[in-house]
Amino acid sequence: MLKRLDHVAIAVKSLDDALRTFQSLIDNSLITVTVEEIPSHHVRVAFLHVGETRLEFLEPTSPESPVAKFLAQRGEGLHHIAFETDDIRHELDRVEIQGFSPIGEPHIGAEHRLVSFLHPKETHRTLIELIQSV
Repeated sequence: MLKRLDHVAIAVKSLDDALRTFQSLIDNSLITVTVEEIPSHHVRVAFLHVGETRLEFLEPTSPESPVAKFLAQRGEGLHHIAFETDDIRHELDRVEIQGFSPIGEPHIGAEHRLVSFLHPKETHRTLIELIQSV
């Protein structure tokens, strides 16, 4: 079962620029930021925490990054929305029976959590990420 919306992800050319923009938009005293690099995905990731709300910013570190390809085709903007689950494999089986198409096998993503995606062709052109803490 999907438990909650975990975060909304935005593809950006520059984490620094995006963080400056959103920190100026939101009261800085309410924000914490964590940044990490995920070499296997050729991406730098920043999570901006505002209370219980989390925005994820994705910056490619290589032209081979799926985020670099996304930016080349669509430009900066909404990349995906992520939902948390307690059992990602069970959830993938459940949604596949309902006609959704998982993209690849679950793998370790940001924050060392297990992640998998659903193809946007069945979700009104919205890439959906499923996340499980390990």
